[in-house]
Amino acid sequence: MSPYIPLIGVIFVAALLMTVLIIVSIFLGPARYNRTKYDTYECGIDPTPQPMGGGRVPVKYYLTAMLYIVFDIEIVFLYPWAVSFDQLGLFALVEMVLFMATVFIAYAYVLKRGGLNWE
Repeated sequence: MSPYIPLIGVIFVAALLMTVLIIVSIFLGPARYNRTKYDTYECGIDPTPQPMGGGRVPVKYYLTAMLYIVFDIEIVFLYPWAVSFDQLGLFALVEMVLFMATVFIAYAYVLKRGGLNWE
């Protein structure tokens, strides 16, 4: 049981911090009532039968999603590589450089298409 005591302590501290922060936000946060805010779609925009802009979604949303997926996959591959870097040798270094070049190409594509420029 003794190896689990620090884990139980961290869980307890996290639960305590979460509870304190929620209670503090109730008392200190702004309390502006808005009927639209508490409607089914809580984003604050009145729901309409017709989509805004004729139903077209800007490409920037898809580019942002693609950028997120690219960097998410990059992190998934970088963690195990960083942990076992000493054991892998030069071959793994070359492979990671090629992988990072591929990620950079995807990043350059998103940058070229304006996925990071928000007006």
